[in-house]
Amino acid sequence: MKMQPSSSEGRVRLSRGTGGKVSPARRAAFDILRRVEETDAYASVLLATSTDDLRPEDRGLCYELVLGVLRRQLWLDRIIEHYALRSADKLDTPVRLALRLGLYQLRFLARVPASAAVNESVNLAYEAKTGSAAALINAVLRRATREPDYDPSADIVDPVEKLAVETSHPAWMIRRWIKQFGEDEARQLAEANNRTAPVAFRVNTLRANADDVTDRLRAAGDLIEPSSLVPGAWRMISGSSQSLRQLAREGLIYPQDEASQLVAHAVGARPGERVLDLCAAPGSKTTHIAMLAQDQALMVAGDIHKHRLRVVGELAVRQGLASIRLIQFNAAEALPFADGLFDRVLVDAPCTGTGTLRHNPEIRWRIRAENIAQSAAGQQQILRCATRMVRPGGRLVYSTCSVEREENEDVVAALLEDHTAFKQVPVAATSSLPQQTAPVAVRTWPHRDDVSGFFIATFICRN
Repeated sequence: MKMQPSSSEGRVRLSRGTGGKVSPARRAAFDILRRVEETDAYASVLLATSTDDLRPEDRGLCYELVLGVLRRQLWLDRIIEHYALRSADKLDTPVRLALRLGLYQLRFLARVPASAAVNESVNLAYEAKTGSAAALINAVLRRATREPDYDPSADIVDPVEKLAVETSHPAWMIRRWIKQFGEDEARQLAEANNRTAPVAFRVNTLRANADDVTDRLRAAGDLIEPSSLVPGAWRMISGSSQSLRQLAREGLIYPQDEASQLVAHAVGARPGERVLDLCAAPGSKTTHIAMLAQDQALMVAGDIHKHRLRVVGELAVRQGLASIRLIQFNAAEALPFADGLFDRVLVDAPCTGTGTLRHNPEIRWRIRAENIAQSAAGQQQILRCATRMVRPGGRLVYSTCSVEREENEDVVAALLEDHTAFKQVPVAATSSLPQQTAPVAVRTWPHRDDVSGFFIATFICRN
C-alpha cells in the first residue's frame, strides 16, 4: 500500500529527478560505507585517507555517519525490515546504505532536519543509479519520521537476541560474551562498543617537546589531558582534531589508542639491544618501541605483505626514525635469523580484533565464531617460531586486541606447556591498571578503562 505523508510531515517530500543535492559529508559517508561493504575495506583507513578535502564540519559529520551506521547496523536493518516489509539483505547495496544513513540521522542526530535526512538519502540513490528505489526510500524514512519511538527490539522475547538487537551485535558474539563474562558484563561491553572512543595520541619525543605540543593544541582551543593508564599518552577531551592532524603530518605526534601504547612499554627496549617485531604492520608499535629506545636499538620489523611493510617504512620516515630495518617474511614459518639473536621479541599477533569494535565496528559483521579458533591456532604457530629468536635472559611479549579467552589466556597456557624454558613475568609499566588476569597478564576493556580491549603477556627465556 502506498503511504501518504501526514500533515505534520509536509516538509519531508520525495525528491524528483537525478540532480538533487547531496552534501559532501553524506556523499563521502555513502562512498566509504559502500567500499566497506563491497570490498572489505576498513572504515578507519578510508576515513583517515579520503576526507582531507572536506571542511572540518563536513569531516566530523562524515565520521559520525560512517561509524554510527556501522555500529548500529543490525538495529537499523531491523527498522528497515519493519517498514519495508522485506529483508534488508534483499535490497541492493546502495538502497540499503541510503536507508541506513537516513535512519541513523533520524534516530541519532537530533540536529539534522528530517527533510535533509530524507531528501538526501533519496538523492544518494539517484546518484548511485538506483533511482527506481527512491519511492521506497522516501516511504520508509517518512514513516520512521512519523513513528520516532518504534524500537525493533521491544517485542523480542529471547534475551540473547534482544540484547543483540539492542546493542547491534551478532547474536553468536553476545552469547559467547555472556558465557565468558556474565550477562551484565557482556551488556556493558557491547554498549561501550557503540560509544565514540576518545582520540588518544603520543608525542614523538625525538622530534618534539611534550610541553610545546600540548601548548600548541591548547592554543588551538583543544582540551587535552594526560592518560591515567599509560606513561606519555594523551587523550583529547574536546576539540576539532584539526591541530592533531597537522601535528601528525609533521611527525610530531602519532594518534594511537592508549591500550595499544601499553605494548611498547611492555617490550621495554633499551639502546643497543636487538629487537624483533614479528607482525609489524602498520607500524604503530614498531615506531613506538624505537622511539622509547631513543632510536638506538636495532629494530627489525617484519610482515608477510610487502605493501604493508612500505607503510611501516613511511611511518618511520615521518617520525624521523633511522633504527628500523624492514624484512618481509612469514612469521608462522621458519624465520631468517639465527636462534637466540634478539634481546626482545614482540608478537602482536593477528587476531579477530574484538577489542577494537569502537574503532573498527565493521569487524563484528565480518568475523564468525569459527574464526576465533582459527586465529588462536595461527597465534600459537607464530609464538612457536618466536621462541627460537629470544636469547637466554631475553624477553618475549605477546599481545592481541581481542577479548576472546581462546586468543589470550589459552594461547599463553599452550606456550608455557610446550616451552618450559619460558617463564611468565609481570607486564612492565602497568601499575595504574587494576584489571590483571591470573597470573600476571594484563587486560584492558572498553567499558572499564575507556580504551580498546587488549591482552598483554610477557615471558623471560630462562636458558
